[in-house]
Amino acid sequence: MDYLIATHNKGKKAELERILKPLGINIKLPEDIGIELTDVEETGTTFRENAYLKAFNGMKESNLPCIADDSGLIVDALPDKLGIHTARYGGEDMPYPEKIQKLIGEMKDVENRAARFISTICCVYPDETTLYAEGMCEGVIGFEPMGNNGFGFDPIFYVGDKSFAALTAEEKDAISHRGNALRNFRKIFENS
Repeated sequence: MDYLIATHNKGKKAELERILKPLGINIKLPEDIGIELTDVEETGTTFRENAYLKAFNGMKESNLPCIADDSGLIVDALPDKLGIHTARYGGEDMPYPEKIQKLIGEMKDVENRAARFISTICCVYPDETTLYAEGMCEGVIGFEPMGNNGFGFDPIFYVGDKSFAALTAEEKDAISHRGNALRNFRKIFENS
C-alpha cells in the first residue's frame, strides 16, 4: 500500500524504505504522486505535536496514509538553541555546512558535549486513526566534521569514535533516532 511521507527529503525517504518496505509499505514523496504539499507551520511545542501537524496535513491533501517525522538535536550545553527548532538554527536559509560550523564555534570551549537526536514518527490514516512512535540516540558533538554520508548535523554527531556521517546507511539505521523510532513504529503497525 502507498504511504505518503510529508517531506521532500530523499534521505529520509530512503531511511523509511529500508525499514518499512518489508511491511508492504511503499513510501512516496509528494512529487512521486504529483502533489505539492502546503507548507505546515510547525506551531507545536513538542516533536509529537509537529509530527502530527505535518502528517495530518499530508493525509488531507493526498487522501493517503501519511507518515511524518519531527526530529531534532538536543545539546545539553545549549538547551534552548536546538530541539524542536533544530532546522531553524542559524536561520532557515543557512546551509547545513554553515550551521555545523556555527555549532562547532558555540561548543568550542564546552566540556560537556553530550547530545542526543530525538525522532517522533506520526502516521495519520484517512479515517484519522493516528499512530505514534519515538526513538532516541545518545552521542556527543564532535570537534570537527567526519564523513560524507547522511545529512543535517550527521557529520558532527558522534556515537563512539564515528560520526553518523561516517557510518554506512545500515550502520546508522541500526542505532539512529529515526531508525529506533521506525522500528518502534513497525512494532505498533504490526500490532494494530
